Amino acid sequence: MEFITEEERTQLEQRLHELKENRMAISKRISEARALGDLKENAEYHAAREQQGLEEAEIRRLEEKLRTAQVVDPSSQAQDIVFIGSVVRLKDVDRGDDDTYRLVGELSGNAMTEHVEVSVNSPMGQSLLKSRVGEVVRVDAPKGVRQFEIVEIL
Repeated sequence: MEFITEEERTQLEQRLHELKENRMAISKRISEARALGDLKENAEYHAAREQQGLEEAEIRRLEEKLRTAQVVDPSSQAQDIVFIGSVVRLKDVDRGDDDTYRLVGELSGNAMTEHVEVSVNSPMGQSLLKSRVGEVVRVDAPKGVRQFEIVEIL
């Protein structure tokens, strides 16, 4: 079972709504491209059909995720344990620098957030889950093993 925050659920629902609203526009693009004639060499038609397929697959994925994911209630979580939705300040043991990270169930894709998003399914997310302040977590990252000390849960 996957866990997501209320905010993540809202974002998923919004994205699903946008994709469903776009169905008519894609259908119109396909119809207009089909009217241009020969479908074998009609790049606009093939591009629109490909976009339609990708968006329909994303709609199915989002619907399934929303149907099966459990929304985490932050008030029922222990405040001293890292869980989904937690924002933590980590110190890189080797480098000595620190940064803030937010453990999420679904990445928002927004690079402008004030915290680095870490998916619970990533190596770092799995290492952080259920850890406590003062612990040093080991992350088996693609570029090698890294260690982070949990300085603070914000």
